[in-house]
Amino acid sequence: MKTRASEERGRPSDAVDYDKQRRVAKGAMAWLRLLNFPDIRFRFDIVEVLATSPDAPEITLIRNAFPLPEYYVY
Repeated sequence: MKTRASEERGRPSDAVDYDKQRRVAKGAMAWLRLLNFPDIRFRFDIVEVLATSPDAPEITLIRNAFPLPEYYVY
């Protein structure tokens, strides 16, 4: 989840760059390794919160926001 108070510096999802995607994927693979690589389907989503109004923040779910990097095999 990424939150921003305005779009002045872009959408919240814009902050989920390649390095953040890599760190999330690395953590996911470590977790799956601890579970002995269960036979499950997974995806990487981003929940974007734009809090321009404290009474009604804009919440967007971006499904399959990025793939598992090619150097990881699952």
